[in-house]
Amino acid sequence: MSPPPAMRRLLLVDDDEGLGAPLAAFFRRHGIELQQATRPSDALALLRTGGAGRFDAALLDVMLPEMDGFELCRVLRREPPPLGTLPLLMLTARGDVMDRVVGLELGADDYLPKPFEPRELLARLQTVWRRSAPAPAAAPEAPAPLRFERLLIDPARRSVQLDGRALELTGTEFELLLMLAAVPGRVFSRDDILTRLRGHAAEDIQSRAVDLLVSRLRRKLEPLDVIHTLRNAGYLFAGVRA
Repeated sequence: MSPPPAMRRLLLVDDDEGLGAPLAAFFRRHGIELQQATRPSDALALLRTGGAGRFDAALLDVMLPEMDGFELCRVLRREPPPLGTLPLLMLTARGDVMDRVVGLELGADDYLPKPFEPRELLARLQTVWRRSAPAPAAAPEAPAPLRFERLLIDPARRSVQLDGRALELTGTEFELLLMLAAVPGRVFSRDDILTRLRGHAAEDIQSRAVDLLVSRLRRKLEPLDVIHTLRNAGYLFAGVRA
């Protein structure tokens, strides 16, 4: 008899002590263990002392003591892997569109406004995990690497190399790059990108979030300039096949 699958672990960083217990009870029914840290310093201590390998994602509230959720997101994204690539979801109760945009620009994988339904939070987490999961090493029909001048994209290993140097991309950034590079020269609209990455139709604010995601990916690909903007149309990948 095979052992039961290991529970996923989720870190909630939120100073609302009343939020952790009901969320933990909900997630436990779905095979996920939730741990709460009420201060960013406590969260960083957990993650930096071997915790990055124990947690599968972190939920960051925007309104926090010591530093806000944006600054905590920025700090985490500057860390080396695996902590620097840990899936991050932002939670915001302020209802400000820019809160969501800034969170995505800083490297968050998704956002969810408060109050939220735990079922929607679970669905968003599962989507992020699917995007971040490496393909099986021995997959029988693993897609071939995409080779361009100076750039190598390996869908099977979910890895990217620029001039032989490994790039650290979030799951969302990798999916965006793979989507564009799989069909060089094709123009993808913002709605195309959102539908692929998030699985539902776009809204105006989400279109702005795509622009910020593209900008973040471009910075990581520098000095290589392969993602071009077509005004009022979308984006295309202009890499040259090797």
